[in-house]
Amino acid sequence: MVDYHAANNQPSGGPQTYMEQENDWDRDLLLDPAWEKQQRKTFTAWCNSHLRKAGTQIENIEEDFRDGLKLMLLLEVISGERLPKPERGKMRVHKINNVNKALDFIASKGVKLVSIGAEEIVDGNIKMTLGMIWTIILRFAIQDISVEETSAKEGLLLWCQRKTAPYKNVNVQNFHISWKDGLAFNALIHRHRPDLIDYESLRKDDPVTNLNNAFEVAEKHLDIPKMLDAEDIVGTLRPDEKAIMTYVSCFYHAFSGAQKAETAANRICKVLAVNQENEQMMEDYEKLASNLLEWIRRTIPWLEDRTQQKTVNDMQAKQEDFRDYRTVHKPPKVQEKCQLEISFNTLQTKLRLSNRPAFMPSEGRMVSDINSAWHTLEGAEKGYEEWILSEIRRLERLEHLAEKFHQKAAIHESWTNGKEAMLTQKDYETSTLSEVKALLRKHEAFESDLAAHQDRVEQIAAIAQELNELDYYDSASVNNRCQKICDQWDTLGTLTHSRKDSLERTEKQLESIDELYLEYAKRAAPFNNWMEGAMEDLQDMFIVHNIEEIQGLIAAHEQFKSTLPEANKEREAIQAIQAEVQKIAQSNGIKLSGANPYTTITPRSIDDKWEQAMAMVPQRDKALQGELNKQNSNDTLRATFAKQANVVGGYIQAKMEEIGRISIEMNGTLEDQLTHLREYQQTILFFMPEINTLEGYHQHIQEALIFDNQYTSYTMEHLRVGWEQLLTTIARTINEVENQILTRDAKGISQEQLYEYRASFNHFDKKRSGQMASDDFRALLISTGTSLGDAEFTRIMSIVDPNNSGAVTFQAFIDFMSSETTDKDSADQVIASFKILAGDKNYIMADELRRELPPDQAEYCIARMAPYTGPDGVPGALDYMSFSTALYGESDL
Repeated sequence: MVDYHAANNQPSGGPQTYMEQENDWDRDLLLDPAWEKQQRKTFTAWCNSHLRKAGTQIENIEEDFRDGLKLMLLLEVISGERLPKPERGKMRVHKINNVNKALDFIASKGVKLVSIGAEEIVDGNIKMTLGMIWTIILRFAIQDISVEETSAKEGLLLWCQRKTAPYKNVNVQNFHISWKDGLAFNALIHRHRPDLIDYESLRKDDPVTNLNNAFEVAEKHLDIPKMLDAEDIVGTLRPDEKAIMTYVSCFYHAFSGAQKAETAANRICKVLAVNQENEQMMEDYEKLASNLLEWIRRTIPWLEDRTQQKTVNDMQAKQEDFRDYRTVHKPPKVQEKCQLEISFNTLQTKLRLSNRPAFMPSEGRMVSDINSAWHTLEGAEKGYEEWILSEIRRLERLEHLAEKFHQKAAIHESWTNGKEAMLTQKDYETSTLSEVKALLRKHEAFESDLAAHQDRVEQIAAIAQELNELDYYDSASVNNRCQKICDQWDTLGTLTHSRKDSLERTEKQLESIDELYLEYAKRAAPFNNWMEGAMEDLQDMFIVHNIEEIQGLIAAHEQFKSTLPEANKEREAIQAIQAEVQKIAQSNGIKLSGANPYTTITPRSIDDKWEQAMAMVPQRDKALQGELNKQNSNDTLRATFAKQANVVGGYIQAKMEEIGRISIEMNGTLEDQLTHLREYQQTILFFMPEINTLEGYHQHIQEALIFDNQYTSYTMEHLRVGWEQLLTTIARTINEVENQILTRDAKGISQEQLYEYRASFNHFDKKRSGQMASDDFRALLISTGTSLGDAEFTRIMSIVDPNNSGAVTFQAFIDFMSSETTDKDSADQVIASFKILAGDKNYIMADELRRELPPDQAEYCIARMAPYTGPDGVPGALDYMSFSTALYGESDL
């Protein structure tokens, strides 16, 4: 007897053969009659399932293998190899030789035969024969089973557990009692061929029916011979493990083709799921970018509209609309812009991690395009706000000028009323000499008055001209009134000259002149004109923008009041002249007509105007003091705004500097950094009430029409932009850390490697800006031991800086370092998976895709695969090769 145990024995501690993974053949187990019976049936059926391929079979397992002929034939069938030619003699030595040839072949396959010799097989030792057949089953039916890094028995058990996991009342833990109720056999069949088994109709308490159902279906539809009787399994406390393993291995091999198809389908599903997710993110980006750009496109013309309004109220309504835009409509768009940048960065990271080409948005929808449009929008905002404030100033100035124009025009028109009639009358023709002389002197007084009014006419014309230059909406009415005043003024000048000529011609005949009347008239006229001018000044409208201007007006008013005593003396002197006239008339018995022939200005009118002027002085005092109080209040508003603005501006500047340091000097794990950054972001958002408080102060400033502030260099626009930049910067920093976590998890980068990458990057980031110039990046690569030529460096720069910005971020650096050492999916792997689904054909049919893939992913492939044009194609064939390469950017879909 040949002892194969000694021949194949290996030194202690050496590699184990397959048989050492199973317990040595236990001789005592075969003494159990029930197990021996089960093994006889199972092993006999298993052998016959292979021998029938050669047109033969066995009836008695211990007898039919004694001559070694069918044993050698069995090994040739299951191995697919030719064994040495058997000996056809009937002698014992011929049989032993044949069995030894079979045992030699088994040993050549790395199988350790323990205490199994040819003589025992030839002698019909049932125990050794069954042991030999079990060894063959292990080697050729079970050893090559592999499921998720487990093989042989463990792999077969794991396969059973995975396939039966969804089924109720099935819990496969072994190859004996877990199979007694028959549900596990039915579950295996139903999992792969649900059309053959009505699983819901099976009952756990009817194991015989369950087992017979599974065995009959397997024999009829799956070509698996019936290897055990249901009664043998149910009637045994613990069914034979080897018999069950043999039976179950037949199910495994029957369904192994489906297993390969499932694995291939899973790979394709995974690749397609990644592609679909990326495409959805691209569509979302394109949609969000289009909507944001469309909003910017619609908003800019509104901000660039410079249609002038007629009144200050109209412009203040525009200002209120603009304030609503800044506080209601724009903030959500700021968030959309920030989210757009985050989505773009996340998408690019996912594309790099899944070995896909970088995403290039549609023309005009790049992040840089959006930033450019946003910059244009902010420029339009600034110009629009400046225009509104400028227009408010202009309209305020226009309303003031228009009111001043109409006031002066009314005063002038009141003065000129009746003057034409006076100048055209012929009273001197019937007057005495004294009366004519009086008329002449009166006319001279009128000319003096006329000359004094020349300045007012010029002021009226100058105001009208300024209103025209400032594009006053009612310029036509102003021009018409101004033209009438100028025409009337010219007429008065002509009439005045004509009347003077007439009086001078008559003067030679008139000699008597009352000097006192003349003196009165000469002094009363300018004094009356001075009083009218003073009254006009006291009623004059004023507009100021700061304390200095109102203080200047108050000083001028005080200067005016200081001249009143002297003016009162002049008034008393004029009144004394009139009193002297009365005294002379009474002394000389002259009967006066009651009116000064040289002037229409009476002592009563002088006193009345003086009283009116004196009443206006306190009114002017009150108006100026009220404006002073208003300017003091405005100054308080400036100081309040400036104090808050300086706090907010300093806070924003400090936080921007802190974020710069944090992004460069981040320590701890990426999760710790992300938590810290989010907490830091939350602390920044807690500062938002301070921004809102400042906005409230700014609103009060604008409502008070305050246009300058000497207490601070900050403007609301400056602080708004700074706040938006602060929020965007912290959000972008958080997104960078999230992408680093995504890269680390996908690429398997350790925390120590990330620390090393960060330390190297910070060392060469000389500006501490978080972005490295190309020369510094070259030095960094050289420090890591990378061999660089110009061509290689150009290739690397195209990866880390696809937009040719001239700067390399830390995220791009770790993406590159991880991509150099990490395996990636490839188009070849996907092509190989499709080839399995297609049954090794160079094309695939739509029905095959729908059968093997989930519905949505099957239709995704069908919609994108081009028709197959190869010579071996059939109608409806699809080209999966070009589709697979297109997934990885090697060609266009």
